[in-house]
Amino acid sequence: MDHLSQPLAVGKSRFPGKTDPKWVPFIWIPYTLFFLLKPVVSHASGREYLATAVGFLAFLPLFVGIFWLKKRAAWLCLAGVVLLGMIFAPYNGGAATFFIYGAAFSPFLAKSEWRGAQAIAVIVSLAALETWLLHLDLVFLLYAGGFALVIGAGNIFFAQRSRANEKLRLAQEEIEHLAKTAERERIARDLHDVLGHTLSVVILKSQLAGKLLHRDPARAQTEIQEVEQISRQALAEVRHTIRGYRANSLEQELQQALSALETAGVEVQTETRKLDLTPTQEGVVALIVREAVTNVVRHAQARHCRVRLLPENGQCLLEIADDGQGGAAPEGSGLRGMRERVAAVGGTLVRDTHIGTRLTIQFPITSPDAGDLQ
Repeated sequence: MDHLSQPLAVGKSRFPGKTDPKWVPFIWIPYTLFFLLKPVVSHASGREYLATAVGFLAFLPLFVGIFWLKKRAAWLCLAGVVLLGMIFAPYNGGAATFFIYGAAFSPFLAKSEWRGAQAIAVIVSLAALETWLLHLDLVFLLYAGGFALVIGAGNIFFAQRSRANEKLRLAQEEIEHLAKTAERERIARDLHDVLGHTLSVVILKSQLAGKLLHRDPARAQTEIQEVEQISRQALAEVRHTIRGYRANSLEQELQQALSALETAGVEVQTETRKLDLTPTQEGVVALIVREAVTNVVRHAQARHCRVRLLPENGQCLLEIADDGQGGAAPEGSGLRGMRERVAAVGGTLVRDTHIGTRLTIQFPITSPDAGDLQ
């Protein structure tokens, strides 16, 4: 039963860090076999079999409620699970499992480590009190009290780490939201500065040319020529502005990726050189950096990560390598998306998982002018 400790720290649909599928909590239901098999081992009567089945059926909705109901209702469900343990303890030693469930889940429902410790102390005290009052076997107290105490104490740490990760996630989302808002405001200001005055002049000169078309055709032609010149100048300014957005986007993406790795406690080694890429190529690199670093932070459990972005034999080389758990897991949608983006710019993506994970992306560098507006 001590295996309940760390697994119960993850995969909870309503607990901090709710990123796992909703079916994950049901992995821990098989621990009720200790309760269900007791009548079989002791060759119990039909009445005891029926009572055990009723207890198990009562446990299931309480178990589900702990994960998906609101905090107060979840506490009531947890209390119900412990109460089932107290009811069945005199007849079924496997009911100690219910005390262990209660102690294992308490740290995740509590607002702080201290509150979680208090809840565990209450559950262990109830197990000890019932053992003493009803003269139950000390083996029952070993499981219902001893195992519950050890597993619950361990989960206090996992619950605190989960809450800290959730706060970090919310902070990162807020930072991203503020960054997007600031970027939209900057784009609005830049477009106003670049196009606002220019389009006003184009409108005025077009109106003037229309009025002079019959009275002074030569003057009207001059105005139209000036409109063409102003329009070309505006187009050049728009190209320059858009190119600046794309370059800043890649630079900012690299900075945010390095910051995310450092925040996750991953030591980062970088090697980057300036590349003359088209806006499309820069967008591909930025998206791949974001996806790959996100995978390192969430799944790799790495201590070191190396990021290289540099030209090599007329090609752009991007390499992101970590010393995490690696493995030959099948490609998910994120990796398939990266592979498709690289293929769209005529490149390749290679994944090596022998030691950690290393992604190597290469594609030919083309002139930025090829991506300009025509």
